[in-house]
This record gives sequence, structure tokens and C-alpha cells, in this order.
Amino acid sequence: MRASRLLSMLMLLQIRGRVTALELSRELEVSIRTIYRDIDSLSAAGVPIYSERGPAGGYQLMDGYRTRVTGLTPDEAGSLFLAGAPTAAAELGLGEVLAAAQLKLLASLPDDLRRQAERIGSRFHLDTSGWFQEMEKPPYLPDVATAVWEERPLKIRYQRWQGIVTRQVDPVGLVRKGNAWYMVARADKQYRTYRLTRILELESIEERFQRPADFDLADYWAESQASFQERVHTATAVVRMSPAALDHLDVTLDAYAREKVLATASAPDAEGWVRVTATTDNLFRAVRVLLSYGPACRVLGDDEARREVKRLAEQTAAWYAGEDEKTG
Repeated sequence: MRASRLLSMLMLLQIRGRVTALELSRELEVSIRTIYRDIDSLSAAGVPIYSERGPAGGYQLMDGYRTRVTGLTPDEAGSLFLAGAPTAAAELGLGEVLAAAQLKLLASLPDDLRRQAERIGSRFHLDTSGWFQEMEKPPYLPDVATAVWEERPLKIRYQRWQGIVTRQVDPVGLVRKGNAWYMVARADKQYRTYRLTRILELESIEERFQRPADFDLADYWAESQASFQERVHTATAVVRMSPAALDHLDVTLDAYAREKVLATASAPDAEGWVRVTATTDNLFRAVRVLLSYGPACRVLGDDEARREVKRLAEQTAAWYAGEDEKTG
């Protein structure tokens, strides 16, 4: 641990030039007294560090000195794939090795490229969480991540919609979508997706499994998401939408549903209204979305969706116009 910290300190001095003891203690999350001891250790090892007092003072390396210790460890190299998602790296326990890998990379770059990398890093930030949604914190995430990495089977008790099941799986990948983590695993010669928060119990099995060489996690996820959307979007409604309603589709619909709706749009009439066929996985939720458009969206035909929209609209109008308004 101390050797890793000394190397990180050396990288920081090489990258930033002059650094105060307070800045080093905050960066490395140790006391200032520990920083003083580490500086003495680096100096005793022959690293040319000198200090300057005063408000603009601090520690820095002698001009022209550069360390050659910039090789990445296997964990650091692997963590670079999560460099665009620091929160995910931290949840997987790779936050420290990601920081160390980034330091080593910066230290190995020429000065002009390093300044460019630091400039980009200070101006762009990726936040994968959604608004008004609490981040899921599955208790078994570290165990699943270890099993995926070490190719160890897992025995899990899992809460499905139809009830609780117990099965042994070979975990081949982890996916974070929005605020949720999913495990992709092979069970009964089929690949399935498991939401980590629904794992009730987990047991790691000592034996190993062989991960299929031809399995591509990104391809599987894309195909499974498309297949899932097709399976669940079975209810349909024919809707006439105004230009204002069309402009707000991105507010009320996800990308998949929005694309499906726009693909069915007719040519605009004289007032700019179009006719579309909307598909949904949940009639209750779809009716609430349709109601949010008010008179800018009209359900056609005589199907269940139209009847439900009409019923709720009439109830709402009666609430505000009748005795209910007076009595509260």
C-alpha cells in the first residue's frame, strides 16, 4: 500500500510540478505528517525533490528529472475501460486503481499532450444516472464482479416476477444500464439477464467454468434489449397528434418507443396533425401519457385505450366542475 502511495506521489510531482503538502495529503487521503515521511523516503531513495517555502511554495522535482516507472499493472489497465464511468469503477472497487492508472498515463505523456488531456478532463464529465432516480446499490455486486472476472459459477436465489427460483449460473458479464446493474449469465445452455437487486442469496462455487470465446457482451446486450422491447410492446392505439404533441415526444417517451411511433406517422394534414400507431407494454402507463398531452393528442377508434382516456378525462372534468371541488 505504501509503495503504491509513494509511486502515486512521484507521478503527481512529475505531472503537476510544484505541489504543497496539503494538496498531496488531500489527493492521497493521508495526513500531512505521512506526506512528510513519504517525501523523506523518496529523497533517501535518490529522487531529487526539493521544497520552497512561502505562499507559492511546495515540493517539486528537480528540472529535467522524469521517472521511468510508468508501467501499468493488470488491474490498472483493465480499469481504463471504465475511465468514462468513474462511479461504476468505484462501485466495482476499482476507483483507486483507475486513479493510479490515469496518473501513470499522464506521467508518460509529453508535456503538451498531458496539458491537453488534463484540459479535456476538466471540461467534460459523464453522469450515467437518471434524474429523480435513486441509484441502486446491490449488495452482491462485488461478489458477482469477482465471479465474472475469475470465471466462477454462482448459485443464486432469484426473485422473478413469477416467484423465487434457485439455479446455478455461469456469469459472463456485468452491465450497468441507467441506475441499475445486471448480470448476464449462462444457465441451462441459454444466456439470461438477472437484475442484481433481485438476487436474494448468492454462493460462489470454487470450480471454474470456461467463458465461450465467441461470446460478445455488447452484441448480446443490444440484441436482448431489442428482443425485450418487441416482446413487451404488444398493446397498440391509433392516435392523432398535433405538432405541439410531436415536439414533446422526447419528454414522454423513451428512444425505442419514440422511434416506433415516428415510423408509423402519416403525412401531416392541413393543420399539421399526423396519425400514428403507438405501442406500449403497459396500458395503464400509456393512458396517463396520452392524458398528459390534453387536447393536443386524440385517441381514435373504439378500443380500450380510448375508453380509458375518455373515462379519466370525464372524471377529472367532473371533479373540478362538480360538488367535489366545493367539498375538497
